[in-house]
Amino acid sequence: MWTGWWLWPLVAVCTADQFRDNAVRLMQSTPVIDGHNDLPWQLLNKFNNQLQDPRANLTSLNGTHTNIPKLKAGFVGAQFWSAYTPCDTQNKDSVKRTLEQIDVIQRMCQLYPETFLCVTDSAGIRQAFQEGKVASLVGVEGGHSIDSSLGVLRALYHLGMRYLTLTHSCNTPWADNWLVDTGEDEAQSQGLSSFGQSVVKEMNRLGVIIDLAHVSVATMEAALQLSKAPVVFSHSSAYSVCHHHRNVPDHVLQLVKQTGSLVMVNFYNDYVSCKAEANLSQVADHLDYIKKVAGAGAVGFGGDYDGVSRLPSGLEDVSKYPDLVAELLRRQWTEAEVRGALAENLLRVFEAVEQVSDHKQAPGEEPIPLGQLEASCRTKYGYSAAPILHLQPGALLASLVTLLLSLYLL
Repeated sequence: MWTGWWLWPLVAVCTADQFRDNAVRLMQSTPVIDGHNDLPWQLLNKFNNQLQDPRANLTSLNGTHTNIPKLKAGFVGAQFWSAYTPCDTQNKDSVKRTLEQIDVIQRMCQLYPETFLCVTDSAGIRQAFQEGKVASLVGVEGGHSIDSSLGVLRALYHLGMRYLTLTHSCNTPWADNWLVDTGEDEAQSQGLSSFGQSVVKEMNRLGVIIDLAHVSVATMEAALQLSKAPVVFSHSSAYSVCHHHRNVPDHVLQLVKQTGSLVMVNFYNDYVSCKAEANLSQVADHLDYIKKVAGAGAVGFGGDYDGVSRLPSGLEDVSKYPDLVAELLRRQWTEAEVRGALAENLLRVFEAVEQVSDHKQAPGEEPIPLGQLEASCRTKYGYSAAPILHLQPGALLASLVTLLLSLYLL
């Protein structure tokens, strides 16, 4: 009897080791593609993007969730690095700040060519896998980074941007963010404005993945219905598991399933458990739930490392991915399902976006109406000499009243 009591814990430990061994075996041939990592933001905050600073050496970088040894230990084979600029840059220097963050991502590839390979397509990701490098892609986090300009959108595409998050935690003049659903912000576009629809169409034409993390439910619905290609949620989780409005509700998960889209699960404790504390098993609960509702093809990983202040126990940094994969195997995910979550689901979405793109089609040219822009720091070059014609009805009426009053005073 005593022998049996002593044996069960040993069996459990050996079984756990077997799951992790299997996870490592799978990840050696199918490394993880992570949808969102904010290391570039940390490089700005800590070193003002001065990568030559010895403290910024990515092989020995301390105080971050991400460095080169941790990426290798975590079998990270592709990473969408976030080119993030805060909402307070909107209508100010958001484009400049975004360009600087794209630049630092590109310089990471230049400084560490043995580790990073900057790529811009699905074929490039596969090439990096073969070379044992981290495929490095640019994801621009926040529609304010294009400053309501299709021209800027196209320019960022040519600089390597391959997804754009339509909003961050603020409305743009053409799309509503998730805080609308909490009541902290007011809806301005009821999802997507007419110009917002033009942005989505231009992203489809270019081959830029539409990212719906951070947007309102109305924006999710509008983009999923309008886009000709699958979309991603680069770092969001399941609302039914944790009732946080950054997460994806069930009816939207059904749209994800119908459109072949992808939810890349976020590891931030507040989105995982709706509490300050969370654990690896609770992250797996989100992956299980999304698989149940939207299918195994709808699941991915978007850890949000270096962009959050609290992470689950067991997932403290990017080296911990094999432990999460081991948990999925313990929960009887098939190897095919695990490979899908690791990389194949994202590659399928990316390839579909590339197939929809059509650079022979004429680019969108209709500018956003001037009246929809905050004008305090803006010039008006390119708009009509009679800019009043571009104002919205309310602004037009106010301008007419002002004009009539001035004539009356004369």
